[in-house]
Amino acid sequence: MNENLNQDNCKWKQEKKFLENLFQIYLPQKDNLIQMLNEIQEHYGYIPMEVQKELSNFLKIPMAEIYGVITFYSRFSLEPQGKYKISVCLGTACFVKGSQKIMDRLTERLKIEPGQTTKDGLFTIDQTRCVGACGLAPVFTVNGEVYGKATVQKLDEVLDELMAN
Repeated sequence: MNENLNQDNCKWKQEKKFLENLFQIYLPQKDNLIQMLNEIQEHYGYIPMEVQKELSNFLKIPMAEIYGVITFYSRFSLEPQGKYKISVCLGTACFVKGSQKIMDRLTERLKIEPGQTTKDGLFTIDQTRCVGACGLAPVFTVNGEVYGKATVQKLDEVLDELMAN
């Protein structure tokens, strides 16, 4: 039990160091909110509540305003994301060419719904409306890498490879 406390304490010190460094880079101005949220999202994979509070104090911005920005931009997440974030485009071109079958297979294999993360923390799935690759429809992405002219079989191959790593 003491080992867990020491690990938690050590982790908190590392996180405090990250925030201290971030607060040294930026001036405490509201205009820096989105860039700071980007860096926090990059570091944690989401925007933890404790960090929102620290940011609110630093920038002297109400928590509600920070929450509003986080929930407005799809890039930000309030929940931890999986190691692999898989997005399936359900925009018109992709949908017409069968992307719903890819999404259905993804939810079937991972046993989660869009917006959820697997219990092991490996996968988060999401649906998007367009990734700007309509000529490659249907598409899905894994951590931003586009898989065009996708099929259920291609999805299975990619999942098998990711699960093996």
